Amino acid sequence: MTDTLAERLLAKPTAPALPARAGTGTLTTELEVKGDVATATVKTETKSQAELEGEARSVLERYDLDPADWEVTGFRSSAWTMPSGDEGTSARFTFGRRGTAAAGRTVDIDDLLERVRAARAPSYIETFTGGGKGFVLAIGDMQYGKIDGDGAEGTVQRAFEAISKAADLLRELRETGSELITRIHVAWLGDHIEGFQSQGGANVWRTPLTLNEQIRLTRQTMLHALEEFAPFGLPLSMAAVPGNHGETTRFAGKGVTRYDDSHDTESLIAVSDAARMNPEAFGHVSFYVPETDEMTVVLDVAGTRVAHVHGHQYRAGKHFDWWEGQAFGGSPLRDADLLLAGHLHHFHVDTRGPRTFIGTPALESESTWWRHATGMTGSPGVVATLTKDGQTSPMWVIQ
Repeated sequence: MTDTLAERLLAKPTAPALPARAGTGTLTTELEVKGDVATATVKTETKSQAELEGEARSVLERYDLDPADWEVTGFRSSAWTMPSGDEGTSARFTFGRRGTAAAGRTVDIDDLLERVRAARAPSYIETFTGGGKGFVLAIGDMQYGKIDGDGAEGTVQRAFEAISKAADLLRELRETGSELITRIHVAWLGDHIEGFQSQGGANVWRTPLTLNEQIRLTRQTMLHALEEFAPFGLPLSMAAVPGNHGETTRFAGKGVTRYDDSHDTESLIAVSDAARMNPEAFGHVSFYVPETDEMTVVLDVAGTRVAHVHGHQYRAGKHFDWWEGQAFGGSPLRDADLLLAGHLHHFHVDTRGPRTFIGTPALESESTWWRHATGMTGSPGVVATLTKDGQTSPMWVIQ
């Protein structure tokens, strides 16, 4: 069976199939096709499920249906007593045509991961020289699990490729000597999963991936960024903040746990736990999430104080009003030079005095609801920039 980008990343350590118990059968094969759904029934003897699936796929071939176009979506085994007193057994496989709703829009992880990673050789280790600018990569709103546009398979491939392109950009800047870059920072700005808490749970039907599958894709994407940037040998930091889609629990539409209780941040914590197991490779990497019951992170990157927030705390266009309020209340954001945010799904740069705001685009291809409402599709990507001592420029939108 052809593997799909979200199956390899979502692969689980499952037990091997056990041989079926002894039995005899005289049932003939049967095939029923209705639109994008096919049902194949085969007689069984002492065969494993894998062998039975092979027979079911041969039934598809017998009727000129390419087995590669069909994904197993269901399996049922039956046994009964025939008039002769013998036991009759059968196995029924339900197939969905790949790429359709009948197949659950399964994601070919093995194939996509091979294509994404095979295109890149491991980076060589570079020596930290001190001083210089910070290279900042801002990533937001992957919303893994969402069915809209090209679904999780498209978003995962886009995310992996954008991160790899950002590493290529950094390598080019350093190799040409056009910029002295001595620090790397990756910002994870929330809504990395679609989740099931948004809109009072009204998005459940349009979210075919399970919650654990969405979280695992997020972790794998963060690991990919770690694998791309850690080999540069420069001080590398990663920070994550909670988005509204990443909230773990809501009741009657309201959050019932702490503000920092988020799948967006917990995914980075899991990557941090894994990185600590290999200090030789990742000892120069630091990870940051908000403090207890907080939603923001402020870090120094090459002399620039960089603030991170998802962006659902304020209305569109009100980012500076919110920032001013946080400063008035004594938040660490009062001293920030640069504010990074997601949430609004489009690239936006704004300045007020010496302070800079950057809003990142989403990585999903579109919001179908927004397209129906406005006619506009997405322009997915990530944002890279250079910063030093409060000055942030130039910027690149990587797509």
